[in-house]
Amino acid sequence: MENLPETLYIDPTDECPTAGAESVERARIDRFIQLLYEPLLIEEALSLLNKERLRSNDIALVLWNSKDVPFILLQEISKAYTLLSPPTLISMKEATRVCNALALIQAMASHPDTKIQMVRAQLPVYIYPFLNTCEKGIKQLDYLRLTSLGVMGALVKVDDANSPEIIHFLLETEVVPLCLRCIEMGGELAKTVSVIVISKILLYEEGQRYCGTFPERFYVISHALANIVNQFHGKPSLQLLKHILTCFLILSEVSRASDALTKCYPARLRDSVYLNFVCGNVSVRRLADQVLQNLTDHR
Repeated sequence: MENLPETLYIDPTDECPTAGAESVERARIDRFIQLLYEPLLIEEALSLLNKERLRSNDIALVLWNSKDVPFILLQEISKAYTLLSPPTLISMKEATRVCNALALIQAMASHPDTKIQMVRAQLPVYIYPFLNTCEKGIKQLDYLRLTSLGVMGALVKVDDANSPEIIHFLLETEVVPLCLRCIEMGGELAKTVSVIVISKILLYEEGQRYCGTFPERFYVISHALANIVNQFHGKPSLQLLKHILTCFLILSEVSRASDALTKCYPARLRDSVYLNFVCGNVSVRRLADQVLQNLTDHR
């Protein structure tokens, strides 16, 4: 999934370690993991491990295979559920602690050898409550929402042999409505990652059936995408626009969805003057033109 940062939680600026430093790094990670077993030190351990995550390529495997660590991370997440209602109960300190746990789960979701095990253990569903919050403008919830979306983005970012199983799991557990909720409630980055997840799902036949076969689902998804476009002020993010157009392009190629899309495709994206203004990239303009061509062919 191009242009999606490695993490949506902390900017990865540290370089990966040299081979000579790997044993020292592993010893440090093991030491921090031991702190997770001490209840009074868990918060510190999560923070330290999250910093190590940006330096280590193998931390996902170490975390997944360390005794009780996935369970400890789930405990940290589930303890926050009661603080979500009312949302003012959760402090920034508590949200940061949960986000550190989520960031370590994102590391496991990014690794090809651990993400499928996570999915088979149904671990991602424990993150869904943070995607389903309904309040806008609360910094702590925005923080949790965006970090949780980072896990979903990591699961679909790289295509591999297990991708169909992962997509099936996400559809079966109704992640698409949660992404639509994040589009409605989140800021630009949350909207972008949500649309990217939907676009990756649409690349698979099962995703196309899910989104394009039933009119109710199709209209909810297409209207959510259209609302983003209609709310643009000035020039939008090219990345966000590109992935919105990617979703519309795939839907325009699904015969049943394409017929309906001709009626609800945003007027802005039919306007050549507007497209000249917002499409500062040749590939993005090509996407927009291809969607219009597909819709014209299906009239």
